[in-house]
Amino acid sequence: MKSIDHIPTNKLQRASKLVKTGAKVGVNYVKYYGEKVINPSLTKEKLNENNAEDIYDSLKSLKGSALKVAQMLSMEKNIMPRAYVEKFSLSQFSVPPLSAPLVRKTFKRYLGKYPEDLFDTFTAQSVNAASIGQVHKATLDGKKLAVKIQYPGVADSISSDLALVKPIASRMFNLQGKGKEKYFKEVEDKLLEETDYTLELAQSMEMVSDCKLIPNLIFPTYYPEVSSERILTMDWMDGEHLSEFVAHNTDQATSDQLSQALWDFYMFQMHRLKRVHADPHPGNFLVDKDANLIAIDFGCIKHVPEEFYVPYFELAEKKNINNPEVFKTKLFELEILREDDTPDQIAFFSALFHEMLSLFTEPLHLEEFDFSDSTFFDKIATLSEKYSKDTEIRKMNGNRGSKHFLYINRTFFGLYNLMHDLGGRIKVKNFEKYAYTPQVA
Repeated sequence: MKSIDHIPTNKLQRASKLVKTGAKVGVNYVKYYGEKVINPSLTKEKLNENNAEDIYDSLKSLKGSALKVAQMLSMEKNIMPRAYVEKFSLSQFSVPPLSAPLVRKTFKRYLGKYPEDLFDTFTAQSVNAASIGQVHKATLDGKKLAVKIQYPGVADSISSDLALVKPIASRMFNLQGKGKEKYFKEVEDKLLEETDYTLELAQSMEMVSDCKLIPNLIFPTYYPEVSSERILTMDWMDGEHLSEFVAHNTDQATSDQLSQALWDFYMFQMHRLKRVHADPHPGNFLVDKDANLIAIDFGCIKHVPEEFYVPYFELAEKKNINNPEVFKTKLFELEILREDDTPDQIAFFSALFHEMLSLFTEPLHLEEFDFSDSTFFDKIATLSEKYSKDTEIRKMNGNRGSKHFLYINRTFFGLYNLMHDLGGRIKVKNFEKYAYTPQVA
C-alpha cells in the first residue's frame, strides 16, 4: 500500500476534499438513474458500491475524525447498506500509512529523538494504519513492542471537521433547537480524548489493573518512558484480529470461551467500574493461539455517571419495561420524553422505546444467552428496517435523550455485533463473581 507524505489539516483543504467527494457521489446518482431508464430492474447495489468507494477514498486521505466516522458507521450492520459496511470496515485497520520521513519527524518532535535512537530496532513501514494513528514494530531490551504514532494535525482538525458534519447530521437525524449542541460536544470531547495518548496511557494502565482477574482476557504492558502525547508504546501482542479469527473458527467451545470473556469484560466495566471501553469494533481485539481475548486499545473510555446509570439500567429491567407508569417516569429521567412534548409525542415515543427496549434488553433478562442464534439479530434487523421506513419518526424532533446515550448505546450495539460474530453461549451474570476494589490514590 502506498504511503502518504501529507494530510490535509486546515478547514479549507478538508472542506474542499469533501465537496469534491460530494460531486463524485452526484455523478454516481446521475449514472444510476440513466441506466435505470434502460434497465428498470436495476438495483441500488452498484450505486452503493460506487458511493461507498468514493466516500471511503476521501475519508482515508483525511484521516482523523473524518475516518473515525467511517469506522463507527461500519459497526451499524443493520442500518447501513452492505457495500458501505464492507468498505468502511477497512478503516478499522487498513488505510494508507504515513511515510518514513514523516514518522521520524513525529518522533523527533514529541520524544526529542529519532526512533532508531530510542529502540534497538524499529520498522520504518507500519504494520497497521487506522483512523487516528498507525502502529510500528520495535524491540527494546529483548521485548517485542508495538509503537502507535498519531497522524499529524488530527487533534487540531477535529473541531473544524465536526463543524462541517453538523449541518448534515442535523438534517439526517432531524435535530432541532439549541439542545442538539450537547450531542456534538459529547462527540468532540471524546474524539479529543482519543488524540491524547498521555490520557490513553493512563486509562490503559488503569483498565489493565482493574480487569486482570477476568479469565481468558489479556492485555499488553505499557511503557511510559517511550510514550508521549502523540506516541504510545506497549507490548507487541501476537494474535489475529477478531474479524479474521471468526472467519475460520468452527470450534463452539472456543467461541463460548471468547464470548464469555468479552461479555464479562464489558459487564464488569459497566456495572463495577462505571467506565467502559466505548469503541468495541474488531480492530481493537485480537485472539491468541490459546484462545485468549486480547484488548489493545483504550483511547475511547466513557465514564458512566450515577445519575444516568441508575435510570438506564432500571429501564432495562423487564418489570419496569412492562409497568407503564414506571416506564414513563424513567423515560423522563433519561430525557427521552420532554416536558414540552405533546400528548401525541409522549404516546409515540413511549410506544417506540417500549418496542425497542423490549427487544434490545432480551439478553439481560436471561440466565444464559446464545449469541449464535440468529433469531434475536433477525428481529433487530427487521425492527431497524421498520424504523428506517417510518415517516413519522423522520418528522419528530430527534433532539431528545441524554448525551450519555451516544456512547453507551454505541457500546452495546458494538458489543452485540461482536458477540454475534463470535457466536458463543454465555452466562449473563457471570461477571458478578469478580470483585472490584477501587484503587486508593
